[in-house]
Amino acid sequence: MIAASAAEPQPRWQSLWREAITDAGALLEQLGLTCLARQLPADDAGFPLRVPRGFAARMRKGDPRDPLLLQVLPQLLERTARPGDLLDPVGDVAARAATGVIHKYRGRALLIASGACAVHCRYCFRRHFPYADETAAAGHWQGALDWLRAHPEIDELILSGGDPLSLSTAKLAELTDALRALPQLRRLRIHTRLPVVLPERVDGELCRWLAALPWPVALVLHANHANELDAAVAAACARLRAAGAHLLNQSVLLRHVNDDAAILAALSARLFAVGVLPYYLHQLDRVRGAGHFAVGDARALALAAELRARLPGYLLPRLVREEPGAPSKTALCTP
Repeated sequence: MIAASAAEPQPRWQSLWREAITDAGALLEQLGLTCLARQLPADDAGFPLRVPRGFAARMRKGDPRDPLLLQVLPQLLERTARPGDLLDPVGDVAARAATGVIHKYRGRALLIASGACAVHCRYCFRRHFPYADETAAAGHWQGALDWLRAHPEIDELILSGGDPLSLSTAKLAELTDALRALPQLRRLRIHTRLPVVLPERVDGELCRWLAALPWPVALVLHANHANELDAAVAAACARLRAAGAHLLNQSVLLRHVNDDAAILAALSARLFAVGVLPYYLHQLDRVRGAGHFAVGDARALALAAELRARLPGYLLPRLVREEPGAPSKTALCTP
């Protein structure tokens, strides 16, 4: 078990987390875009803004169409209802197996490890998820562990959220120490945006924890645009690889952010340069409040075809959609 002494200082990443920008007006002022303040929805459209200062520093000043800004800035369009939009667009609640445990696919289970994120992406498919009632870390993971013991067919565990790396490394170690007693587990997967938006989270303590795990670890990052991947992110990825993690990336196809073949190709190239393989390119989940990001299937398929003409196969993310109740992600085209 990794434990911190009460006398030890708080890790730097936690201090930076607390210093995140949580006021949209302050973010616009920092970027020289106060002219957009009158376009902000009241109460952040019911989904509070949160942006680490390091991520905001990668945004282009004076550019209202900056692709990083568009991912986090509340929009009046979020108040526009769209037919077919849902609070739970991927059927998480229906797939609940125990507190904080989602079981959709054969041999795999997902733990909602935490409801906290370092950045609030406006297109988040869990922006309406009942995290207060569905967090696996509650009660020292007991409900999730009991369910896993009763289901020996589960050989891969996925830590998601929120963001599982929002938890302290000691809390993560509490879980993985208990998981060592489950002989059926063969792989651990961690879905996280923190190494991209707050690369300081990838500190020595986290890397020592990763290196000591007894299972192969797939760490799935989330970046949508090459501008997200600066030198600090590259260094964090190098530390994760040195700790033994296999790095993948999943993106979401977003209107005005990355719905362009050249932008997507640049993202794949930059990911590979920092040691990350493209994995999925998701069609937007139809979550209420995010309809203005939607890209039609015809356009998505055309982009996928352009990427196939531009990139080698190992740099092609798979274009997919998540359908509630389906036994796997639904591929929209062949690689």
